[in-house]
Amino acid sequence: MCYEFKLWKQPLMYTLGVVLVSCVFLYLASIFLFKDPNCSSFELLHYSSRFTTPQFGHDSSPTNLNHLLFGLLGSEEAWHFRKEYIESWWRPNKTRGYLFLDVAPRGDDLLPWSSSSPPYRVSDNITQLIEETKHVAPTMARMVHGIMEVFREDHEGVRWVVMGDDDSIFFVDNMVDVLARYDHTKYYYLGGQSEFIMSNHWYSFNQAFGGAGFILSYPLAKAMSKYIESCLRRYPFLRSADQITMVCISDVGVILTPLKGSHQIDLRGDISGLLSSHPKAPLMSLHHLDATESIFPSIERRQSVRHLMKAANLDQSRMLQQVICYNRPSNWSFSISWGYSVHIYENILPRSHLQLPIETFQPWGVTPKDPPYYMLNTRWRTNDSCEAPHVFFMKNVEKTKRYEILTTYSRSSPRKLLSCSYSGNHSADYISKIEVYSPRRKRIEMDRCECCDVIHKKGTNKAKIKLRECRVDEIIA
Repeated sequence: MCYEFKLWKQPLMYTLGVVLVSCVFLYLASIFLFKDPNCSSFELLHYSSRFTTPQFGHDSSPTNLNHLLFGLLGSEEAWHFRKEYIESWWRPNKTRGYLFLDVAPRGDDLLPWSSSSPPYRVSDNITQLIEETKHVAPTMARMVHGIMEVFREDHEGVRWVVMGDDDSIFFVDNMVDVLARYDHTKYYYLGGQSEFIMSNHWYSFNQAFGGAGFILSYPLAKAMSKYIESCLRRYPFLRSADQITMVCISDVGVILTPLKGSHQIDLRGDISGLLSSHPKAPLMSLHHLDATESIFPSIERRQSVRHLMKAANLDQSRMLQQVICYNRPSNWSFSISWGYSVHIYENILPRSHLQLPIETFQPWGVTPKDPPYYMLNTRWRTNDSCEAPHVFFMKNVEKTKRYEILTTYSRSSPRKLLSCSYSGNHSADYISKIEVYSPRRKRIEMDRCECCDVIHKKGTNKAKIKLRECRVDEIIA
């Protein structure tokens, strides 16, 4: 038996040896006979490992605020009254970037330069380029040229370059979380479209509107910094900085990746309807707030931005995120825009209806004869007491001892309508205060809205709402 086993084993070992030698031969042949002249043998050896690396690029650390570089474009004249917008979100010694002014700052209100503001630079003098090309929009050309200037100033360790205006409000924690989902080693051009449909028509539906901020990944920003002047020479007939940027990026072979949380606010008047029904996406930016009514009716325009940022400084992940719940005994629907407003409806209304912004605003420019006017569906204002909300705005925000965040909302003004006449409905006129309790932890997953529970004792002027994760398969209708 032992002899038979040895006879069987010897040919097996021989066969394995032949197979091993053949594999080595074929591997070496693949290197020397079929070698890509642009790829080293070392790269071939590590080809598979590159594509199994779970992180982006060579730096495996998570994206953080230090990886973002801001280039903010403004004018010295406007900065005197716009600096409060930037200072509301800028974090000295933490946020990286520069403010590019047309001329050096002047005046006692600007000098000495505030440490709460971004460090400033004076934009390059591109007069010669303007004269040579006879560029139709010198100011717009200066803004586009700023991409090269901010990249030239500081790009060590940068993954994303964010360009914005001097009245742009950025929510940087949300920006970091959103950008962490993208591979910063690839070519990306991200940003928001205009809310006004004609603005997109006049310029491009594939354009990021720069007031809301457009974002370039490092490789794209590097390519643009080398190419920007030749691109300005190629398109001297374009009048919009955002459009020039878009066509320059298109020439590199990159198109827009839209971000729903970036808001150009190409709207006029009262934008509370939009902010009270924010799309289910992290809030990243707000622009044109000095061209609309104050977002909090009882607070001056610039101070209202500071007020909004009080909530953002405690929890940006929930900023303006809409949560809808119901109080069945009273037949009330509650719509919460966290950190901003609460609406009470004296009727049980479906979520799909409440998610539509109330059209409290007007179009930005020349209104088309016929709709549509906006890049979003809206619902009309109404005096129907079963459809019109009682409106409350955020009054205060604070941390509680129970590891929660308490946002308090007070009534904006009396609704001045009769109560809803449906059988079993009750008036909410006597409610003057709403307390919303939310977990203090950041909400990372955005696949589903949060749910909430209403606590209200009949006849009292206060309602409490507790936000929570929805239960599996929970349907609220």
